[in-house]
Amino acid sequence: MKTRLTEVLGIEHPIVLPGMSWISTPELVAAVSNAGGLGVLASGPLNRAQTRDAIRKIRELTDKPFGIGVTLLMPGAKENAEVALEEKVPVINFSLGKGDWIVKAAHAYGGKVIATVVTEKHAQSAVQSGVDALQVTGHEAAAHGGDVTSLVLVPAIASKVPVPVIATGGFADGRGLMAALSLGAEGVAMGSRLATSKESPLHQKTKDAIIAKNEGETIYGNNFDGLYARVMKTPASQKAMKRPMGFIMASLKSFKAAKMVDMPLWKLMAGLIVQFSQIRMLSLFGAATEKIQAATVDGDLDKGVQFIGQTQGLINDQPSVQEIIDRIMREAQAVHEENGKRWLE
Repeated sequence: MKTRLTEVLGIEHPIVLPGMSWISTPELVAAVSNAGGLGVLASGPLNRAQTRDAIRKIRELTDKPFGIGVTLLMPGAKENAEVALEEKVPVINFSLGKGDWIVKAAHAYGGKVIATVVTEKHAQSAVQSGVDALQVTGHEAAAHGGDVTSLVLVPAIASKVPVPVIATGGFADGRGLMAALSLGAEGVAMGSRLATSKESPLHQKTKDAIIAKNEGETIYGNNFDGLYARVMKTPASQKAMKRPMGFIMASLKSFKAAKMVDMPLWKLMAGLIVQFSQIRMLSLFGAATEKIQAATVDGDLDKGVQFIGQTQGLINDQPSVQEIIDRIMREAQAVHEENGKRWLE
């Protein structure tokens, strides 16, 4: 399939693995890129040295284009973005911050930059900074989707920007891919679907729970990590979403997240003081790290909380990445041919 996204990124299929912490590892990233899509490394849990090692590991596993994701608001993200630029990563995907400096540096070596957005305002700002594509995240998505559903948000933004749009949130099969293209997108990101592949490091217990649950068994709210987010519905997540953690406890736990990426505590505190209005959100985000890791890495859904999209209800098996992408493309072609029959001569 040929779209503006495949041409811009140099990939075969318009399918993206977004950067999901503890899931989008070098092995899964390479598997997606080798299957013709674009794998994006999650740099959130990594420090500078680990990020560099991960990038080099991906290059050992694939010679295809790949990317790295950086959430600029979070501790260590700027440093990881700098490493990605030093290593001349083909694609950099940034979110929650100004990435104009990333665009300038990446374009200098021929790299491409994708901005993740949830509103038209942020989309227009990213376009003005020179990004090559937008990852537009709708309400159905795992983790931090917007208030507006993909069915409305994607065409609203795609019709007003000159760059390719990657539709995110609610897409898990060939039907979804064709729907996204019909809405004006040039490709899709499928985090939940690819997270349940054979190559995904997501814990087996959590994979099994995703398959067992339906599309209605998710929760959306902002009491978990400070941002509006969608998680799997479990007793633990219901408790976590019901009431935000106290500020002092959340702040203490945020230090653990900073230590994970080798950020000195004085630097974290300085950042919190400078961005006083974001203290609560940053503290909650750091506090949530422990619960996310428990569900994702340890498979502990009694204590942990798992980010998951409403596509949970569309996932019922755990094939390889290659099988998933091949199936999606077959389904998309079948949908295209079937739709063609609906037009009367």
